[in-house]
Amino acid sequence: MAATIHPLPARKRIAMVAHDNRKPDLIEWAEHNKIQLARHELFATGTTGTLLENSLDRPVRKLLSGPLGGDQQIGAMIANGEIDVLIFFWDPMEAQPHDTDIKALLRLVVVWNIPMACDRATADFLITSPLMHGIYDRQVPDYSTYLKRKLPTS
Repeated sequence: MAATIHPLPARKRIAMVAHDNRKPDLIEWAEHNKIQLARHELFATGTTGTLLENSLDRPVRKLLSGPLGGDQQIGAMIANGEIDVLIFFWDPMEAQPHDTDIKALLRLVVVWNIPMACDRATADFLITSPLMHGIYDRQVPDYSTYLKRKLPTS
């Protein structure tokens, strides 16, 4: 499949999400990386956004809570090219009432080739990468052939 280049800016738009049991981990990680995160624009779902804003003492664009549509809002922003990175500390040990929304969000991250971290180790590698703080030429598959395919008629 052919690809097109979509540059990610040096100042990334980072969406941050955490399930209830993982919120303390995400807040601790964000505090530890406060200086690096200050270079970027932050977005977050519901309570996570308020916790981050208070902890980092800087504005965070807050969306709806995940179960109320926040995950879908982030997914739409990814599809519209408005989010560059996703940090999503999800809880693998507890089923979520909005699991289908979470799966859809993770799928969009892959479809649009967005960097994502789901745990602290990966988030550490991502935030410390030299690619995080410069322009990055992200390759996005060209879906035009897929969109033009003929569907069977009934």
